[in-house]
Amino acid sequence: METTAKKKSFFGKKDVDMTQGNIVGHLITFALPLLLGNIFQQLYNTVDSWVVGKFVSDEAFAAVGTVGPIMNTLIGTFMGLSAGAGVVISQYYGAKQHDKVHETVHTAITMTLILGVVFTVIGVVMTPFMLRLMKTPDEVIPQSTAYLRIYFSGIIGLMIYNIGSGIMRAVGDSQRPFLFLLVSASTNTVLDLVFVIGFKMKVEGVALATIIAQFVSAALVIYTLATTDNCCRLNFKKLRIHGQMLKKILKVGIPAALQMAVTSFSNIFVQSYINHFGKYCMGGWTAYSKIDQFLLLPMQSISLGGTTFVGQNLGVGNAKRAKKGILYALLISVATTAILTVPVMIFAPRLVRFFNDTEEVIKHGTMLLRLISPFYVLCCVNQVLSGALRGAGNSKVPMFMMLGSFVVFRQIYLYVMANYISNTIRPIALSYPAGWILCSALILIYFFSAKWERYRLVEDEKK
Repeated sequence: METTAKKKSFFGKKDVDMTQGNIVGHLITFALPLLLGNIFQQLYNTVDSWVVGKFVSDEAFAAVGTVGPIMNTLIGTFMGLSAGAGVVISQYYGAKQHDKVHETVHTAITMTLILGVVFTVIGVVMTPFMLRLMKTPDEVIPQSTAYLRIYFSGIIGLMIYNIGSGIMRAVGDSQRPFLFLLVSASTNTVLDLVFVIGFKMKVEGVALATIIAQFVSAALVIYTLATTDNCCRLNFKKLRIHGQMLKKILKVGIPAALQMAVTSFSNIFVQSYINHFGKYCMGGWTAYSKIDQFLLLPMQSISLGGTTFVGQNLGVGNAKRAKKGILYALLISVATTAILTVPVMIFAPRLVRFFNDTEEVIKHGTMLLRLISPFYVLCCVNQVLSGALRGAGNSKVPMFMMLGSFVVFRQIYLYVMANYISNTIRPIALSYPAGWILCSALILIYFFSAKWERYRLVEDEKK
C-alpha cells in the first residue's frame, strides 16, 4: 500500500493529521484555502450573471440567475453522496487504516463516473418540466432552457472535481482544491467575455464557458490523485465498487443527498413565489442570491473543516477533542459572519448595481439584502453542527431536521402567508430566516443532549 509520507506543496504539507496539534490552527488553516476556493467556485455563476446582466438583457439576467434551484437539485444529490465518501475516508485516515482509504477512493470515483452519465440524461430531459414547475415567465423560458441544457451536458466535470476535492479535504488537504478552482474560475471568466462579447453567443456562451472551466478543474483533480504518493492515489486499473465501502458511503451519503436534493427541489417552489412578482423582482432576487452565496461561504468552509476534524478524531476514538473542535468552529463561524454582514447591509445598493443597473432591480435586491442579512448568524448554528454530526457518520438527524425546517415548515409558511396573510415580497422572503430559526433551535437541542459522538464508522474495523 502507498506510503502516507507528507510532501511539500506551494502552501506547505498536503495531507494533515488533525488528531494532534493546535485545534484552532487546524480549523483556520484548513478553512482559509477552502474559503478562497469556494469563493472562486461561486464566481462561475456570478460571472455568468454579471456578463449577461451587463451585456445581454434583463431577461437573460433573470434566466441565468433563477435556474439555481434546478441545478442545485441534481448537484445537491451528488454533493450529499460525495460528503458520505469524505466522512468514510476521514475516519479511516484518522484511524490509520490506509488500505480502507484506498478502497473508498476507488469506489467513490467509480460511483461518480456512473452517476455522471445518469445525471446528464436526467438534467437535459427534465429541464422543460422543472422550468414550468417554477412558473418561469414565458419571456425567460427560452434562455433558461438553453443555459440549463448546455450546463447539464457537462455536469460530469463538476462532479469529478467535487468528489476528487472531497477526497483531498478528507485527509486535510484543502490547498490544492483551491488552486484548481483558481485556475478554473479564471478560465470561466475569460471564456465568458470571449464568447458573449466577442462571439455574441448570449446565454449559450456563458453556459459553454462554465462547463469548459469545470472540465479543466476535473482534469487537474484526476491528474493529482493519479500522481500523489499517499493512500489516496488513484490507479485506473483498480477502479471498481467495493461493496463494503459503498455501503458505508451510502449510509452517510444517502441521508445527506436526500436533504440537499429535497431542499434544493423545494426552492423551486420558493422561486415560483418570487417569479409571481415579475422580472424586476426576479432580477433583484438573482442579485441577492449571488451575494447571499458569498456570505454563506465562511460558515460553509468552517463547517467542512469541522466535518473533517470530527471524522479524523472520532476515527481514533478521541470524542473529547472532536467536541472541543466543533465548538471552536461554531464560535469562529458566528464571529466571521457577523462581521461580514455589516458592510453588506451598508453597501447593499452598490452590490446589487454590480450585477444590474436597472433601478427596479436595484430596489428589490437592496430590500432583500437588508431584510435577510441580519439572520445569517443563525445559519452558522445549523451549518456547523450538522457538519459535526456528519463527520461522526450521523447524517440522518441533520437530514430530518433540515428537511422539516427548510422544506415542510417553509412550504407551509409560504402557503399560509401567500394565501391568507400577505402575498407580498417581504413576508415571502422571510420564509428563509423562519426556517433557519427553527432548524438552529432543533439542532442545538440535539447536539448538547444526545451522545452523537459515540458513533464511529470504523468501529468494526478496530479489533
